[in-house]
Amino acid sequence: MRPEILYPLFAPVTALPGVGPRLAKLMERVAGPLVVDLCWLLPTGIVDRRYAPTIGDVETGRVATLTIRVESHAPPATPRQPYKVLCSDATGDLNLVFFHAQAEYLRRVLPPGEVRVISGMVDRYQGVAQITHPDHIVPLAERAGVMTIEPVYPMTAGLGPRVLLRAVRAALGRAPELPEWLDRHLVERQGWPVWRQALDAVHVPTAEPDLAAPARQRLAFDELLANQLALALHRRRQRRQPGRRLAVESDLARRAEAALPFRLTGSQSRALADIRADLQSGSRMLRLMQGDVGSGKTVVALLAMLDVVANGGQAVLMAPTELLARQHLATIGPFATAVGVRTALLTGRERGRPRAEVVAGLADGTLPIAVGTHALFQDDVAYADLAFTVVDEQHRFGVEQRMRLAQKGRAPHVLVMTATPIPRTLMLTAYGDLDSSLLTEKPPGRQSIDTRVLPAERLPEVVAAVGRALGQGRKVYWVCPLVEESELLDLAAAEERHTFLRERFGEQVGLVHGRMNGRDKDRTMAAFAEGNVNLLVATTVIEVGVDVAKATIMVIEHAERFGLAQLHQLRGRVGRGRDASACLLLYSPPLGETAKARLAILRETDDGFRIAEEDLRLRGAGEVLGTRQSGLPNFRLADLAAHGDLLISARAEAARILELDPELAGDRAAALRILLYLFERDAGVRYARSG
Repeated sequence: MRPEILYPLFAPVTALPGVGPRLAKLMERVAGPLVVDLCWLLPTGIVDRRYAPTIGDVETGRVATLTIRVESHAPPATPRQPYKVLCSDATGDLNLVFFHAQAEYLRRVLPPGEVRVISGMVDRYQGVAQITHPDHIVPLAERAGVMTIEPVYPMTAGLGPRVLLRAVRAALGRAPELPEWLDRHLVERQGWPVWRQALDAVHVPTAEPDLAAPARQRLAFDELLANQLALALHRRRQRRQPGRRLAVESDLARRAEAALPFRLTGSQSRALADIRADLQSGSRMLRLMQGDVGSGKTVVALLAMLDVVANGGQAVLMAPTELLARQHLATIGPFATAVGVRTALLTGRERGRPRAEVVAGLADGTLPIAVGTHALFQDDVAYADLAFTVVDEQHRFGVEQRMRLAQKGRAPHVLVMTATPIPRTLMLTAYGDLDSSLLTEKPPGRQSIDTRVLPAERLPEVVAAVGRALGQGRKVYWVCPLVEESELLDLAAAEERHTFLRERFGEQVGLVHGRMNGRDKDRTMAAFAEGNVNLLVATTVIEVGVDVAKATIMVIEHAERFGLAQLHQLRGRVGRGRDASACLLLYSPPLGETAKARLAILRETDDGFRIAEEDLRLRGAGEVLGTRQSGLPNFRLADLAAHGDLLISARAEAARILELDPELAGDRAAALRILLYLFERDAGVRYARSG
């Protein structure tokens, strides 16, 4: 249970004075539903209101705090005109301008003849200084409260900055003094304040928010330590589950490897050696294998699966979509069949007798290898002896799904695969409970891809080039603009482009999108791979993952809207055959600096890991794998692009904590448990309790 000392922070925001249901909904949009969410809502900038000249000396284009006398009100002649309040001091005149004003309210707060302090951005109209909709209007006695450095928070429509600022200050007022969970020597060495002081300091900045400021670093380290400690506890718990010790380099795997039409690359061989070391260690394998599209992960997984089958166990490979599951089966099925090992597919589409036969084979052990989607871990699917689970594109699942499948056997070994190159900092935060193997080499025969960046006005030239490629028997992907995170808008854009290209190239143009049913999608993809569809228009909400050797051109519209990693993965769909391939990135000018840098890097390199690091630097952690499906922790205080060194320190500190106190039972344990609950890493506390 959450410690009582944290109850005030985990109350709903409606517990704050003046925050009712309407405001709570708006605050949830910018921060979250709880008081603690407002504490984590850090300022994005400042407004310095200490500039307090006379009207005669005031500079335009600056925020100024002025002491004025209200002279008169000038209501508008028509509702479209502004309401003006004429003010002055000994040095000159100033107009306050209000649109859609409430006259009664303005007469109440700005009564003629009274002195007021106003603050806002100064400009000039017809030579007279003016402030449109001042941010503050207060009596002279409250002047000191206005002349401050004011934090600026992220906003949403309907929520005024002063209302949000009051709510944040009320939330901070509920934050308790918490026991110190950090090592005293670390705090002294870094010059960090205690937690409560750090929290206050980041909300009362004296300059533009600084990621390197001691208070911000302290809070970022706390959040990273909670993440790393929870992962370390989880990892320790998993490692304590004994794994099945398996003999490796089986005859089955040797025969399958000999049947491959190519030799394993050096990194494939190293990854396979890592996996085999895990299988025979007696501890449960929890490993991530990452490598670019086409780097040969599935073949490595197959050889390991055959080792497991040779030891009498069963193995499954789980993919996030039917399309990818079928592709994996098409890759491994022929090699498994060649060495006498039966394989089968289980997705949501298998029904009736075919499904019953697969489920029966898994239950009685006559089916040693299954490939499928989440259907593999449905309640009615039982395994005779599941010993090895391979999960493809883990970030498309949740951690819970991976763990549910792992519970189908007796602590089966788990191998996670991803074609998304992941920067090291994200590796440590998203997959810190896993060992890691990298496939860094391209398999033999992969072509380099000529990447070109073109403005959208050259679309007719691109269409002509596509026509020439189609005339030579090539196949072409055309990925439609990422309009926004909306399947419907993406679909509309794809359908419009599909119609345009079909008018030009006829029946050979196909369309694939996320709202198609599985059968229609597979039929179109099969027609693209082997049949009469030669130009495939697709949205980005699906995996365009089928290996099509004849596909030599990838066109991506509005490439400036995509992340680097996503562009790199899409580009990897071509260049798989013997013919020269090209990736054409169409953009709509003008390009921002970040978009320019992103597209330039893509032209310079095809190294997925360098691209991933640049993606993190340019866009930040939340964007790199996608925010909702990535499995990434949602960091509120730490910025992984800026705080990578703190992450390494937090990882080392978490390891040291558990080395000295494996059960979290010592003097610091109570404070560390509060830390885990504060950052909602409650699972870490459960793992500590259960050992």
